[in-house]
Amino acid sequence: MKVQDKYYRTVWMEDGVVKLINQPLLPDKFEIYSSKDYQQTAQAIKTMIVRGAGAIGAAAGYALAQAFFADEDRKKAAEVIKNTRPTAQNLFYAVERVLKANDKEEALKIAIQIADEDAEACKKIGEFGESLIEHGAKILTHCNAGWLAFVDWGTALSPIYRAIRKGKEVFVYVNETRPRLQGARLTAWELSQEKVPHAIIADNAAGYYMKKQEINFVITGADRIALNGDTANKIGTYTKSVLAKENNIPFYIAAPTSTIDFHCPSGEHIPIEERDEKEVLEVRGVRLSPQESRAKNPAFDVTPHEYIKGIITEKGIFTPDQIKDLATD
Repeated sequence: MKVQDKYYRTVWMEDGVVKLINQPLLPDKFEIYSSKDYQQTAQAIKTMIVRGAGAIGAAAGYALAQAFFADEDRKKAAEVIKNTRPTAQNLFYAVERVLKANDKEEALKIAIQIADEDAEACKKIGEFGESLIEHGAKILTHCNAGWLAFVDWGTALSPIYRAIRKGKEVFVYVNETRPRLQGARLTAWELSQEKVPHAIIADNAAGYYMKKQEINFVITGADRIALNGDTANKIGTYTKSVLAKENNIPFYIAAPTSTIDFHCPSGEHIPIEERDEKEVLEVRGVRLSPQESRAKNPAFDVTPHEYIKGIITEKGIFTPDQIKDLATD
């Protein structure tokens, strides 16, 4: 990612300190958060200082490496890290890989490999996905599945960035993504940095623009993919998939194979994180609802495989029913 002409990754490690782009401060302020131990890094994941499937996976790997270097109980540290966010498969994937390390040097090496692999996978997703984007495409995306959600490039936005670099004209409709507004705050900020033409729309306006034929392609990320091709992503994704199917618009998921849970048979088995009701009742600390009102706040929903035209991975583009075959690759 380039910010003010300087290259950044979303998460990296320097001298035992995990460095994170502090995402809740965006777009108002760009700041690097420094986490000195695995407890702080785990808390940064939990409070969404770092968020997005690949980014929290890399952060989780670095966090467990921190536990190795501090000579902490690695199994206890692994449980603390895994308990931060229950839905994103990349987090569990990273923890289990680093947990197999024999010593601190190997733990750090594996954590760095996970981050590098994430960045390279997202670059390849862009290369494969760009072929689906026609010149003049009008694309809808939901939540943030760009650089900020991964170590670099992102998933849903990676094909868009690639298309722009190849000279294609693209316009992006950015769902605001209530309640945390990751689309309005983060995706719009990324697209602004890249000078990609875009407009933020209210989440419930997507159907309006689809019906008017002003959207002809939908692409989102995923936080966990089941073996049957069902995918969990930010709450509201399922709604957009239904609207896309009703309006004959192709709906694609973009995600690295590390997001596939090869032990999860279907979306019914994906755990859905329930977050603090204040995220719904308040906006940046300002209460919008009656004091007597309560809220429900599921962070994710599941899109059934029959609504998905294809899943773009670093290994190519697959139909949902081909996902299970990747388990043997």
